[in-house]
Amino acid sequence: MPDKTPVPLRSSLLEGRHVRHGFFTRQGGVSKGQYTSLNVGQGSGDDPKAVSENLRRTRAALGTARLILPYQTHSTDVMSFSPADLDVPTRPRADALVTTRTDLFVGVVTADCTPVLLVDIEVPIVGAVHAGWRGATGGILENAVASMVAKGARRDKILAAVGPTIALQSYEVGRDMYELALSLDQGAEPYFFSGTRPAHFQFDLPGYVGFCLSRSGVETVDRLGEDTYSQAERFFSFRRSTHEGASDYGSQPVYPQVQLPKVDG
Repeated sequence: MPDKTPVPLRSSLLEGRHVRHGFFTRQGGVSKGQYTSLNVGQGSGDDPKAVSENLRRTRAALGTARLILPYQTHSTDVMSFSPADLDVPTRPRADALVTTRTDLFVGVVTADCTPVLLVDIEVPIVGAVHAGWRGATGGILENAVASMVAKGARRDKILAAVGPTIALQSYEVGRDMYELALSLDQGAEPYFFSGTRPAHFQFDLPGYVGFCLSRSGVETVDRLGEDTYSQAERFFSFRRSTHEGASDYGSQPVYPQVQLPKVDG
């Protein structure tokens, strides 16, 4: 296979702050067909060899051999790693990863859900969060911030980068989802707007994610503002694939991978 390195998107907030990171597009991989081309979905029906090569390319783009991606279930579970943890699972069951280690990257994968990168460079500590509507209304962002605070982070020092995700204009939902979301968190109500069809709503997922971060004490936030649904050439989208009647979809390689430089001494 030709050796190509995909080019990730960067957060202007984190650039120059000694945080290696990247939100990848779907471009720069080897997968074919509906998975074209940088599919890193280990649970998809894609050729496992292609997925493995795509993962290798993302690691190469960020200059690391150690990458931990979770087995995501839209939960509110957070797993953390410290230098004392000798046995780090390769695919922990969680929807957020937090670490004070500087010898590995943590990340998440998305297909419309919101990827959030959290950093307190003074500890140093980083977190990567997969926030769909279920996880967000259940408290995944608050749980991730709390996990970081438990390891020494300060809420007012945490920086957040919100990556490509489905946008308000692309995210129409039914009344059942609206009612379920509000039963979990009444704070989500201002982020629902009248839909184009009766008994339907447009949901501002990235706006609501920003609210959850603010409620957690995280005020310094960079939003990349990229809509995964409307940009088929650049991003995978579960919802778009469903609307097109596709048999499967690529798990979005628009995930944050982070690593702080090793601290001397």
